[in-house]
Amino acid sequence: MVQIEHLNKSFGAQQVLRDITLSIPDGQIVGLLGPNGAGKSTLMKILIGLWNADSGVVQAPPRIGYLPENNPLYEEMYVAEYLGFMAEMTNDKSQISNVKSQIVDPLIDLVGLTPERHKHIRELSKGYRQRVGLAQALIGNPELLILDEPTTGLDPNQLVEIRALIRKLTNSAKTVILSTHILQEVREMCDRIIILDHGTVKADMPMKQIPDLESLFREATK
Repeated sequence: MVQIEHLNKSFGAQQVLRDITLSIPDGQIVGLLGPNGAGKSTLMKILIGLWNADSGVVQAPPRIGYLPENNPLYEEMYVAEYLGFMAEMTNDKSQISNVKSQIVDPLIDLVGLTPERHKHIRELSKGYRQRVGLAQALIGNPELLILDEPTTGLDPNQLVEIRALIRKLTNSAKTVILSTHILQEVREMCDRIIILDHGTVKADMPMKQIPDLESLFREATK
């Protein structure tokens, strides 16, 4: 479970997060919504441990996977080579007898990269690059997966495939926090929505209880 209590964060004189309190149980896909500058990225970076909060309590699983919006990759490397390199960087080598068979091959199969595994990353489409990023985020079998705008720039077919893949990940009781500006994506994928605006939680409720997501978003962020 992710538990956040009275979280505050400022940068200089600007307070970015204000008294955030949230409780997210295992196995949910949670849509994190809000306009630019609402505090979404700051909250995610605190959850993954990149930044510290000024005050408050943050409890999150020890194993967290993170796919940033820009998805930085080593484009000169082959897909399987890159994932093997990242697995060796992430895991204790003394606990892994064969990185390829124990980590890389299962991840490549899970995210549908088998036909592309021997290509350079620079040769891949945006959709397949996102799959590489997802595979990397899944190294270490994280309990919590944080995805920042994972479908930005994808074509309609790629959107369908990536959304199906993300939904598949929760079958193993992973918790997914999905930051996006695409309300349709939230309606199709998420079990729950959290709306931030000016650093505060404006709405937090199950998706099935929301009759009109567009109206709720407009009302919460006006």
